[in-house]
Amino acid sequence: MNSQRRALLCAGSLAAALPFASGSAGAAAPVSAALPVLPKVTAGTTPDMLATDEAYWKAVAAQYDTTDAVVQLDNAFWGSMARPVLAHYEQQLSMVNRDNAWYARMRFPADFEAARAAAARALGVGTDEIVLTRGATEALQVLIAGYNRLQAGDTVLYADIDYDNMITVTRWLQQRRGAQVVSIAMPEPFTHDKVIAAYVAAMERHPKLKLMLLTHVNHRNGMVLPVAEISRLARERGIDVIVDTAHGFGQLDMTIPDLQADFAGINLHKWIGAPVGVGAAYIKRGRVADIDPYMGEAAGGDIRTRVHTGTVNFAAYLSLPTALDLHAQIGVANKQARLRLLRNRWVEAARGIDGIEVLASADPRLTSAIASFRLKGKTSVADNFALSKKLVQEHGIFAVPRDGLASGACLRVTPGIFTPESHLDRLVEALRQVAKG
Repeated sequence: MNSQRRALLCAGSLAAALPFASGSAGAAAPVSAALPVLPKVTAGTTPDMLATDEAYWKAVAAQYDTTDAVVQLDNAFWGSMARPVLAHYEQQLSMVNRDNAWYARMRFPADFEAARAAAARALGVGTDEIVLTRGATEALQVLIAGYNRLQAGDTVLYADIDYDNMITVTRWLQQRRGAQVVSIAMPEPFTHDKVIAAYVAAMERHPKLKLMLLTHVNHRNGMVLPVAEISRLARERGIDVIVDTAHGFGQLDMTIPDLQADFAGINLHKWIGAPVGVGAAYIKRGRVADIDPYMGEAAGGDIRTRVHTGTVNFAAYLSLPTALDLHAQIGVANKQARLRLLRNRWVEAARGIDGIEVLASADPRLTSAIASFRLKGKTSVADNFALSKKLVQEHGIFAVPRDGLASGACLRVTPGIFTPESHLDRLVEALRQVAKG
């Protein structure tokens, strides 16, 4: 039996048998914290209209403590916690540290399930269709490595835009399952139709294709993959897809069913802003048997038997509902519109700078907060690390190098919802300077 399951059953029996002592040690942890009072949004205001309301977004930004050491434009690594989330996390960390095993054994299982249910509601799926993990990487490792419908000689596909660790696990299927692992490169410049055509061509080229890894929003150039359309085309051919939506859920106005996929790995500490170390794996109801149980666990239909994290960061999961509440208060459509405005502010200006190559689409269907650039002709990793260093040392701007695209390395720029427009203007001016040599 899965350790989470055992803990829940054990806690239930203990709670029924033992009276709680008086005082804080026996009190259940609060599920959420007080949310900030944000400016009222006038009825009829669309997300695009709100995106231009600087007073509103200054009020949102005031909920975050951000560094003044640099212009921080790497907000894709993980999402900073807002003050209410951080305060709740610190409160729960203190409580867990104080109450120790008394809380962990007696109350945490129920609180953990409440957090899981809150995540399921936000994701638009049933609680029985998700299991909480320590991030999207762990979730996707479980899904890819555990996918058991492959026969020797079946083909598995990944693309150059996919995340490095997920590519590693996908390649491992050749050893684990005897699969043939192949890759494709996305067209550049990329367009909606060309991207879909690339996947269709791969499906037709590999008649034994059984499984594809699709990255919803990739961490290299930020392209939003038309996952639902590709998933439908794959399903028609009997091909399963596993979706990496580490950068999709939370910044795009969508829920998991919109992906039209049966398996997905999710991050909740990026665009949701939960404490670091919180994610989820999604397996559509009825498909759990197609993912192996964790090593040594008995087979069964409970999704929780597919993940075994050991002792977790209790306080991080306890603070997830608060992060989800704040996310809902601001509104994902409003977040998406604001992030697109910030992204377009620097991208469109940079397109006009001689010597700068922008890796981003003008098609809003393919647009996320993330976009990338490089100096024209400077495609090596060393070139882009040097450029990143130059931007920090000479302009006080932090953008992170990314490698792995078939076309070469680049620098990734990612604003957050708390990023002021002036920071993107500083980036554009810095690009003008570095382009001059």
